[in-house]
Amino acid sequence: MSRKPAHSTDSLLDAAAEIAATAGAAGVTMSAVAAATGAPSGSLYYRFPDRAALLASLWLRTLERFQGGFLEALETDPPRQAAIRAAHHVTDWSLRNPTDAAVLLAGAQSLGSAQWSVEAHEAAATRQACIDDAMRKLADRLGYRTEADRERLALLIIELPYAAVRRCARKPDSDLAGAAAAVDRIVGDAMSGDEDR
Repeated sequence: MSRKPAHSTDSLLDAAAEIAATAGAAGVTMSAVAAATGAPSGSLYYRFPDRAALLASLWLRTLERFQGGFLEALETDPPRQAAIRAAHHVTDWSLRNPTDAAVLLAGAQSLGSAQWSVEAHEAAATRQACIDDAMRKLADRLGYRTEADRERLALLIIELPYAAVRRCARKPDSDLAGAAAAVDRIVGDAMSGDEDR
């Protein structure tokens, strides 16, 4: 009968995420994760051959956690509601998952993406392609045919909510719930205005 490992991949990535959220991506080292979890170095290196693999795995897991709800929101009917829900997902998910949100805000580049394996880059590109495809489909459903309309949609449901989350992350006493409500109102007003176009 096989023994359950004392330190799961998720528990190691959880520790890496906590370190990234509190000390920045530069603080996520193999020794820091081992110290935070009490895991032997061998256990850590068994799962992640090097720091680049650890950081790539952290990024990909964070993307997966975020994207599930975001992609689901983009498929909502009617399409204007999909845009509103997708924007809301960004701020709501960040409120509920502040550690993962900090990783997402840090970005792949700060997590050493230049050193990631080809497989990790391909996995990240596949995840991004899913978002791009879902955004194109929503734009089509909304009747957005011009590049300017599609860019405006991305600004509304991706860039605006991320900007609110990023602003609040820089100021620890900020009211992210209030900022999220403001984003909801702005996106809702913009989508309502589109009905009159």
